[in-house]
Amino acid sequence: MAIECSGAVGGCGGTGGRRAPATASASDASPPARLVPLLALACGSSVATVYFAQPLLVTLGERFALGSGLLGVIVAVTQLGYAAGLLTLVPLGDRLDRRRLVTGQLGLLALALLAAGLAPGVAALLGALAVVGLLAVVAQTMVAAAAALTPPARRGRAVGTVTGGIVTGILLARAAAGVLADLAGWRAVYLASAGVTAVLALSLRRVLPPGAPSAGVREVSYGRLVASTVTLFVRHPLLRIRGALALLVFAAFSTLWSGVAQPLSGPPWSLSHTAIGAFGLAGAAGAVAAGVAGRWNDRGFAERTTGVGLALLALSWLPIALTRQSLWALAIGAVLLDFAVQAVHVTNQTLIHAVRPDAGSRIIGGYMVFYSAGSSLGALGSSLAYATAGWPAVTVLGASFSLAALLLWATTRRMRLPGDNSAVERPNSASQPGGRSTLKHPGERSADVNRPAGHGP
Repeated sequence: MAIECSGAVGGCGGTGGRRAPATASASDASPPARLVPLLALACGSSVATVYFAQPLLVTLGERFALGSGLLGVIVAVTQLGYAAGLLTLVPLGDRLDRRRLVTGQLGLLALALLAAGLAPGVAALLGALAVVGLLAVVAQTMVAAAAALTPPARRGRAVGTVTGGIVTGILLARAAAGVLADLAGWRAVYLASAGVTAVLALSLRRVLPPGAPSAGVREVSYGRLVASTVTLFVRHPLLRIRGALALLVFAAFSTLWSGVAQPLSGPPWSLSHTAIGAFGLAGAAGAVAAGVAGRWNDRGFAERTTGVGLALLALSWLPIALTRQSLWALAIGAVLLDFAVQAVHVTNQTLIHAVRPDAGSRIIGGYMVFYSAGSSLGALGSSLAYATAGWPAVTVLGASFSLAALLLWATTRRMRLPGDNSAVERPNSASQPGGRSTLKHPGERSADVNRPAGHGP
C-alpha cells in the first residue's frame, strides 16, 4: 500500500515554499463514501479473530488438557503471531498495491481460520492460531489505508471510525464466540469467521482503490523496508514513547479480558460461554471513545485525551477488584477500562502517523508490535497470577500496568521531542492550503520532516 503525500508532517510539502500540484496527493480528495465504514467492518472482523479464544479459554483448556496456568498460552501464541506479522507483513503496505495486499491477506486469513476450526490436537490448534495472528495484522494495513486516503483535516475522524470498528469487533468477538460455542461448539466460532472473512475479501476487492507505491519505495529491498521500521523508531522518540504507552495499556487490557473467564466460569457465578462473552459488551464505551478521541485529536487535545484516558484506566481496577462480589462492579470497571484504552490508542495512532505519513504502514506496524507484546504479557501474566493467588493478584497486576502507563505519560508529556507533533494542541495547525505542513518540531532534521514520499524509507 502506498502512503501518499499529505499535508501532515512528512508529506510532500518539500522545502522552499512550493505548492504541490493538486493531483500529487491521493489524500487531497475524500475516499468513496462507503469505503471507510467497510474498512471499519473488515478491521473489526479481522482483529476479532485474535480475541475469539478469550471467553473459550476454560473450554479449550478442558478439551486439550491444559492447566489453568497454561491457558494464557492460547492467547499469547496468537499475539506472538500478530507481532511477527506486524514486523514482516505490515511494512509491505508501503511497497505493494493496497488492494491486492489487503484482499490477499484476508483470503489467507480465511484459510487459517478454517484450519483452526478443524484442528485435531493442541499442536495443530496453536499452530493455526499463530498463523491467524500473523495474518490478522491486515487490520493495521487497513488503518493505514484509511489514514492515507483521508484529507489531513479529517484524518483523526477517519482513524477513529476505523478504530471504532476494531473495538466493536473485539467486543462482538467475545459475545459471538460465547453464543456460537454454546449453540454449536467452539469449532463453529472459527468456521463461521472463515466464511465472513472470505466475503469481506471479495467486497473490498470491489471497493478499495488500487494504490501503487512511489518509485522510490518500489526500489527498496524487502529486508531494508522491514529494517527501516526499526530505524524510524530509533530516530523518533515520540514513536518510542507512544509505543511504550501502548505496551502498558494493552497489557492492562489483556490482563482483564484474558483472565476474567476463570472467575466467571467458577463459583459463585458459574456463567455460561454466552454470559461470559456478553460481558465484553459492557465495554462498548470503547467504540464510543474511539470516535470521541478522534474528534478531540482533530481539535488539538491529544495530551488531554491521553491524560484523562490513563487516569480512567487506573481507576477502572477499583470496581474490577470486586468481581467476585458484584457483576455490576465488573461491568462498570469494564466500561471505564475499554473507554480509556481506546481513547489512548486512537490518540497514539493519530500522533504517530503525523510523524512520517509516507511511512504510515511501517510506523503503525511498529507501534502495534508494542501493542502485541503488551497483550501477550497481560495474557501470560493474568493466567499465572490467577493460578498463584486468584483474582486479587490479577487485579494488582492490571493496576500496576495502568499506573506505570500513567507515570510514563506524566514524566514525558512536557518533553520537547524530535519528531514530536508539538503543534497538536493547537487546533487547525496541521496544514495550510496546498498541502504544506506548518508544524515545527524542535530538533527535527528538515530532511526527515520534508522528505517526499518517493524518496525511500
